[in-house]
Amino acid sequence: METVLLNGDDVEANAQLDEMIDAVEEAFAAYARGDVQMPAKSYIDLPQYNGDFRSMPAYMDAGEWDAAAVKWVNVHPDNPTEHGLPTVLGTVIYSDLETAYPLSIMDGTVITEKRTGAAAAVATDYLAVEDATSLGLVGAGVQSYTQLEAIARVRPIEEVVVSDIDEERAERFVTAFEGRFDVRSGTIREAGHCDVLSTVTPLEEPIVGLADLGEQTHINAIGADAAGKHEIGDQVLRAAKLVIDDYEQCTHSGEINVPWSEGVLDDDDLYGELGDIVTGDQEARTEADGVTVFDSTGLAIQDVAAAHVVYERARESGDGYGFELVSSLATEPGEQVE
Repeated sequence: METVLLNGDDVEANAQLDEMIDAVEEAFAAYARGDVQMPAKSYIDLPQYNGDFRSMPAYMDAGEWDAAAVKWVNVHPDNPTEHGLPTVLGTVIYSDLETAYPLSIMDGTVITEKRTGAAAAVATDYLAVEDATSLGLVGAGVQSYTQLEAIARVRPIEEVVVSDIDEERAERFVTAFEGRFDVRSGTIREAGHCDVLSTVTPLEEPIVGLADLGEQTHINAIGADAAGKHEIGDQVLRAAKLVIDDYEQCTHSGEINVPWSEGVLDDDDLYGELGDIVTGDQEARTEADGVTVFDSTGLAIQDVAAAHVVYERARESGDGYGFELVSSLATEPGEQVE
């Protein structure tokens, strides 16, 4: 058997967003049905390097989505300026279920970008107003691009407002989408009064308050992915219909982690998990809803579903480099190889 090595370009070529959105939606549903094994995300903190590692294994038992993988990923904020590397790097090992053979080793950075955008698209589809045509973005980094591309698949986005303290970064974003959308840079309040708002910053002090939002704005809170991070004001979180991706992860390291640890939020403030909305066990947006918030920490099953799509498409297209990672060893039945 061969292991297929898929670099970032290979993953990009085989990670079509429409398929990613479908795959991530199925992952949420499988999670709600209990058809997954997903140990808690584990962290290795490296303060001396201003970064951390995260290990994310998972298995989905869901028909055509029957798959298992593990992602080794990091967050090193100094990478772009000091090393010329992305803040987030990742590697995914996608394995055969019957033999555990590593079918593919693939770039996990693009996987992370795509499945995170896809998760926001799924949440937007269930929680935003049906006629949403405007999208605000707080933060103009790499993930903001995928947020727009993915959300535009589920709503007819026409107007886009991006807000970033780095004006050059905001202008690069505007230039990238000129001609496709009515896109401009603006203030947080201008972005927040759009129908949909995605926040994609690593901040630890909230920057989005109630006055910054429209009456029915849906927020995808993407940036908080570690303890101490916090983008959305506590008043917003308490007033909104608050939906999370996973209870343990969100209370530990999601957007709600700081007010949760301080006792500002508790179980009564949570509407539920997105998976239960996807399966129909809880209602999606209703006419009575005002502001809605999706707290996205990123689930390992999203990576598994995304990796499954990429691997199957790469097999069809012939992309990637095949090599023998595991040597074939002749053994007697029951013999242990060490």
